[in-house]
Amino acid sequence: MKKRSGKTRSANARKQSQAPCATGFAGSGLFLVGFMGAGKTSVGRTLAQRLNWAFEDLDERIERRELRTVPQIFRDSGEAEFRRAEHAALKDVLEEIRGGAVKIVALGGGAFVQENNAVLLKSGGVPTVFLDAPVEELWRRCCQQASEAGTERPLLRGVDQFRQLYEARRTSYVQASLGVQTERRTLDEIASEVIETLGLQKVEFRAQEGEVE
Repeated sequence: MKKRSGKTRSANARKQSQAPCATGFAGSGLFLVGFMGAGKTSVGRTLAQRLNWAFEDLDERIERRELRTVPQIFRDSGEAEFRRAEHAALKDVLEEIRGGAVKIVALGGGAFVQENNAVLLKSGGVPTVFLDAPVEELWRRCCQQASEAGTERPLLRGVDQFRQLYEARRTSYVQASLGVQTERRTLDEIASEVIETLGLQKVEFRAQEGEVE
């Protein structure tokens, strides 16, 4: 994604990304889903600034609840325990939104793939946005992020493994309320499409919660 310049897609291309249930929603919550490198955090923070909503990363909530990092949970307790904690954290967020909280939540790459999470989100009536890009672009972004951070991500050991997991998860991602392409687009362009398509409204005043921009 570009931060300053980029080409806006045509109106026809934008319409093709919209699921039938994506329009007409006027609520106070939004969930961003997608693969690694999709830009969930960057887009989420941009949306939060534009709307004066809180932004939250679900994995960070899990770590606060469990008093362990996500890698520690996987290493010490396994994926099943992490998915349990993830589902519990998701239920908490939805309860807060039902109670009047206004927030944008970025989900981990595997969260929306879990059927119980997808069912929970659908029953909650809160829209989900699938941020997507060609897998080669996602791979490039992830490699760049890992290099800049000086860290190694297991799934970056091979592009073939990366591609296979992306393709497997994409069948779930496309069930989101709205699909938005992020390649060669600015953060503001992406945020504008989400806001306009879903009819999201800026909050002029709110009690501070979550991340403060």
